[in-house]
Amino acid sequence: MNDSSALTSGTPLGERDFQAITYRADGPVAWVTLNRPDSHNAFDETMATELRSVWRGLRHDDAIRAIVLTATGERAFCTGIDRFWEVPQPSSHFMIDDPGLLLGPKTADLWKPVIAAVNGMACGGAFYLLGEAETIVAADHATFFDPHTTYGMAAAFEPILLSGQLPFGELCRIALMGNHERMSAQRAHQVGFVQDVVPARELDATAGRIAHAIASQPAAAVEGTLRALWAAREMQRAQALALAPHLVSLGNQPEALEQAQKMFTSGVRIDPTIR
Repeated sequence: MNDSSALTSGTPLGERDFQAITYRADGPVAWVTLNRPDSHNAFDETMATELRSVWRGLRHDDAIRAIVLTATGERAFCTGIDRFWEVPQPSSHFMIDDPGLLLGPKTADLWKPVIAAVNGMACGGAFYLLGEAETIVAADHATFFDPHTTYGMAAAFEPILLSGQLPFGELCRIALMGNHERMSAQRAHQVGFVQDVVPARELDATAGRIAHAIASQPAAAVEGTLRALWAAREMQRAQALALAPHLVSLGNQPEALEQAQKMFTSGVRIDPTIR
């Protein structure tokens, strides 16, 4: 699978003919929607290729500063890989072609904040996406589980991708219980995996509010902060601290600092949301 079209096509993302996802821009916020509701938004080759293309394309669109990732319908956010998609594998057991690695924005080198809006079941391969999102908003009927072990398969990529977002015991329950247990949106919120639980009718508005608030701030400052957050998650503490001065230098742009100073001295204040 090749994502070169995202780099070579002169067609704006919003004008491309997507089949398994939809894309729209709402000012500085992009809405990427999984759109295979008849298959519970399971990902196939088309969806994986289109997501990869969008993530890579957004790297070149300076007008977009934040992304909401959601799905069509209320039954499922994503139920993993489409079981009818047979992915050829190398004959050697020491090599594997995992199509889920095409799904994530960070794997595609996109360093713009992603807000996931989960509207139903999120299981198995959905964690390739949720494991690379910055914050998760869930409808109150959403559930999270991983069926791999029930079907005789080892869950490996999924728990590794979630390792920075869930306490170890909770991660073990999801990874080991298979179809025998599902984590509710409320429990996911209790353990910090989900940051907001709202009625389904409020899901898009909540995710949009968060995305627009983040997008309203200077892009370099947000992206530099994002890189620092992921460095802290993925590196040893000393390595991440060594990287911090470089991120500060890149992220603290003089024009943004001047704009912030004018806002401060003019008396303009932001009325924050309390959660």
